[in-house]
Formats: sequence, C-alpha cells, structure tokens
Amino acid sequence: MDYEVLRFIWWLLIGVLLIGFVITDGFDLGVAVLLKLIGKNDDQRRVMINSIAPHWDGNQVWLVTAIGALFAAWPTVYAAAFSSFYFVMMLTLFALFLRPIGFEYRAKIDNDAWRNKCDWALTIGSAVPAVLFGVAFGNLLQGVPFYFDDILRLHYTGGFFDLLNPFALFVGLFSFLMLVNHGATYLQLKTEDDIKARSERISTLLSASCAVLFVLAGLWLYYGIDGYSVTSIIDTNGINRTTEKTVVISAAAWFNNYAKWPWLSLIPILGVLSFMVCALSSATKRHLLAFLSSAVALTMVIATAGVSMFPFIMPSSSMPAHSLTMWDATASQTSLQIMFVVACVFVPIVLSYTAWSYFVMRGRLNEQHVRDNSHSLY
Repeated sequence: MDYEVLRFIWWLLIGVLLIGFVITDGFDLGVAVLLKLIGKNDDQRRVMINSIAPHWDGNQVWLVTAIGALFAAWPTVYAAAFSSFYFVMMLTLFALFLRPIGFEYRAKIDNDAWRNKCDWALTIGSAVPAVLFGVAFGNLLQGVPFYFDDILRLHYTGGFFDLLNPFALFVGLFSFLMLVNHGATYLQLKTEDDIKARSERISTLLSASCAVLFVLAGLWLYYGIDGYSVTSIIDTNGINRTTEKTVVISAAAWFNNYAKWPWLSLIPILGVLSFMVCALSSATKRHLLAFLSSAVALTMVIATAGVSMFPFIMPSSSMPAHSLTMWDATASQTSLQIMFVVACVFVPIVLSYTAWSYFVMRGRLNEQHVRDNSHSLY
C-alpha cells in the first residue's frame, strides 16, 4: 500500500474514531447535563445515572484511542494541538475528573446535600467538555496562531482568551446543544413515564434548534470567516515538507471542495435533515428513530467539518504556509502500515465487546427498579 493511500486511510480512521466518541460518549455527557433538569427527585436522577452507568467509562475509550491515534499518525499535529489548546485541554481534563467522582461517590453517603454536590459534579464535568470540544473546532476553522522556526520548533502566539472568540463560542453552544439532545434521545430509549416524557419534549426543541444553528454556522462560515487553500503542488507520496507550500487565505475558501465535488453537499444537507427527523421522531414518540437520527446528525456534522477543511488538519493564521495538512504532517510510511495492521485486528474486537455490552444491558429502567435494587445500583 503506497504512502498516499495510507495517509488518506488514517485521515478516515481518525474521523471514524472521533465520530465513535461523539456518538457513544455524547449521550452520556448529555444525560449528565440533563440530570438536574429532567430528574425531579433522587429516584429519577438515579434512574438517569444508572441508564448510562454500565457504559460511560467504556465510551471514553473512544476518546483515548482517538488521541493515541492522533499522536501516532500525526505527531506534528498532536504537538501543535496540545501546545495551542493547552489551557482548553487542561480545563477539559479537570472537568472530566469530576465525572468518576460523581458516579462512584454519590451512593456512598445517604445524605441529600452530598448527593446534590455529586449531581452538580456530574453536570459540570459533562457540560464543560461538551462546550470546549466545539470551541476547539471553531478555532480550527478560523486558523490557529502558530508557526515553526528554522529548526521546526513550534511557537504559539495566542492566549487562552483569544480562543473564546464569538464564532468559537457559537460553535461551542452548538456542540453543547447537540450532545444534550443526543442524551435526551438516549433517555427516551432507556426510561419510562415522566423522564421519558420530559426527554421527548426537550429533544423536540433541541433538535429543531440544532438544525437552525447548523445552517447559521454554515452562513457565518461562508460570509464571515476566511478559509484556507493550498495553491502549490503537494507531493502526496513524498516526505513531509511541512513549511514548504503556498497557502492562500480567502473568503469562502472552506467551500471550495463543495464546488469541486458537488455531491459532497449531501453531507451537510443530510445533517440538517437528520436534526429535523430527530425533532419529528421525538414529538411522535418514535424513540429508536430519534436516537438513530441524532447519531446520523452528529456524524454528518463532523464529516462536514472534515470535508470542508480537507486536506487541512490545523491551519495556521500566523504563517499560513506552515499550516498542517494530511499530506505533510503524518508519521512515516512504516509506522502507518504497522498501525493499520494493528487497527484491522483490534478495532473489530473493541466493536464486538461494545455491542455485546449494550445487548446485555438492554431494556428500560424505572424508579421502582432502582428502589428495589438500592444496594447494587448507583
């Protein structure tokens, strides 16, 4: 397999890992955010927590795997991303620390004040990453202020508050609402009575809102955000020449791929339609269709970002020629080949045990069930 094909395969694989993380961990983040809003008493909140308890830590394996794959396949991107988004990533990490504390310690002390604090730990620990993931994508679409010096040391010229610009916060809000909606569709599948009814109403509202925000994000990107395009010839089979290309910043450049291959426009269109199907399904109590359409919408949103930026992975606003693309920021051909073989063996294994765990833990939960099993459940 030649270097060009391997590079493209790993671009696809990392995209698949990100989609897998957002679909699986997205619903447990969403459920935890909704804990105080939908759960009106301790039994209802316990139902919500136990609906995600068997899966939440396994779901985060997707994030760990995606970061590991990023480090191995795109080491330069890994270094640039962690240098540029250092404070955002540390804030995300500390927020994620709150989740296991909330899950594991909530049931250890039978005290309302203690459980209330643990509920807030779960909610905050889930809401902050949901927003910051979107903030990071919003900044990638605008370009990140970094450059390489003569010996290819990376220098980041921005600050933490520069990351919190209007467009990035808008994408952060969109990301937050998408994941909360995904959690609401999951609760429709796993709960009964009042929790299910409130989840249907919230999902109907959030799905319609996400469809509108997705369209607005596209319009803002077209009219208000300059995109990047490579104007020099890149040797897609050659060695990495990270700083030896010509990149031009121009209006609506992130839409060049849609002009070149019009069929790609189906991806964002499917994203909007999926949000609308999700809203309609939640309103008409078609719970499985609501969850599946939410998952498709998340997939289309990430695919839209990837296709719009292709071949860029991390554009540089300080020195556009130093932008990182999938053709000049990869590991060696040998490394990509070894990783590809490992992925072919272990990814099916991971998918199999994940599917098995969801099959074993199928079925709905209710308040009577958590009361009858108060010593074995969270």
